[in-house]
This record gives sequence, C-alpha cells and structure tokens, in this order.
Amino acid sequence: MFPYHDENETQRTPLVTFALIALNVAAWVLLQGAGAAMPLAKSVCELGLIPAELLQTLPVGARFPMGDGIVCLTDPGRQLGNVLTSMFLHGSWMHLLGNMWFLWLFGNNIEDSMNRGTFLAFYLTCGLAAALAQAFTNPTSVVPMVGASGAISGVMGAYLVLFPRVRVFCVVLLGIFLTRMALPAWMMLLYWAFIQLASGVVTAGVEGGGIAFWAHVGGFLAGVVLVKPLVRQDLLLAHRGHQWQAKRS
Repeated sequence: MFPYHDENETQRTPLVTFALIALNVAAWVLLQGAGAAMPLAKSVCELGLIPAELLQTLPVGARFPMGDGIVCLTDPGRQLGNVLTSMFLHGSWMHLLGNMWFLWLFGNNIEDSMNRGTFLAFYLTCGLAAALAQAFTNPTSVVPMVGASGAISGVMGAYLVLFPRVRVFCVVLLGIFLTRMALPAWMMLLYWAFIQLASGVVTAGVEGGGIAFWAHVGGFLAGVVLVKPLVRQDLLLAHRGHQWQAKRS
C-alpha cells in the first residue's frame, strides 16, 4: 500500500517541510556522493547512529567492517551528535525518495497546525525517540542506522491524531494487479503501524542491514503522544475549516 495523495489542503506554505526536504537532499548529494560507494560508506560509518556505540556496549576502538574498504572504529563520544546527523542520511536513492514523499504528503498538514519552530522541534524530537527505540531494542548492534523515517513516522502518528477521517488515496497491490483506493487516514496509518510492529517482533534480535522497524514504531508513538499539546488550536481550526470549505465549494 503506497499513499500518493490526500484531501487535506494547506493554508500556509510549508516552509519547514520544504527546508527539511532540501537538507536531506543536500546531505545525500554533498555528504554521500549521491550514492557513490566510498562517500556513502564513509558517511554512514562516521555520521550514522550505531546502537552499540550510543549505549557503550562495545569497547572503545573496536573495529567493524563497512565494506568498500571502510572500517569503522567505535567512538561513543560522537554518537550524541550522530543521533541528529543520522536523521538526514540515507542508504539509497529509493530510500531518500520514499522518505521525502512521505514527509511531503503528511508533513505539510502537521506544520500547518503548529508554529513553524514548534513543528521543527516536534520533528526532531520524534526522530530522537525513534533512534532511542531502535537502540534499546538492539543495544549491541553495530549496524549503522540512517534515514528520516523515524522522524517522519512521528509526523504520521500526529496525522492520525489530528486528521483521522481525511481520505488518503493509495496504490494497492492485490495479487498481481495494482489498483487505487481511497481510505480514511486512520485505516491507512494504523495498517502501516501494525506492519511495522509485527515486522519488528518477527525480526527481533536479528542482526544485519534492513529496515529499522522499532525506530518507526518509536517515532510513530512519539508523534501520537506529543502532538496534542503542541498544536495551536486557532491554526488547527482554521485548517479544518479551510478543508471543509474546499470540499464543498
């Protein structure tokens, strides 16, 4: 199931959402060489989040290979900063494009319901919660975690709370056929969250590359819990009123 459109129009230009997308793209091109092997491996090693470093479950100076001749040395001191930098790195073009699409689709409406600075703080806090969730569920992992999906999961959790009945249009694979359907946001988002939770349980304790399911779960729950106190009610009501008028004009 892949969402491609919602019926939730915004009233303000989503400047913070645009800026976050631009920063992710800039990091991919300038720091990660747009996926070139050596800059990609080096950036993931030096700026990615490694749970075993963050939680200091490995001795300082321990080595682990990253491929392409890159060998990482453990350095717990750098990991506090890497919690932030890892949110702006990605592992492939598809990883980047998929995350940025979800950020655009759901982030503009959440930004539209908050002060811009508050939205940025909310986004980064959800990313922090996601990183900690992944680290504590696999504290000895030396596999670096990169990607904006933990923070974006928080945005999706906020969308569930604020706009549960808005229709989201999705492409759905039914057997060998692709079809389109419109689902209420609560159905699409709870289905997505269930898949992340179930996948996290099934892959618990499995070391290796792949998807950080517990980061998605942690970010999503953080978004659900944090969003209500941070919303500006006047902006939210105006946003919903604009949405109502747009549907009936």
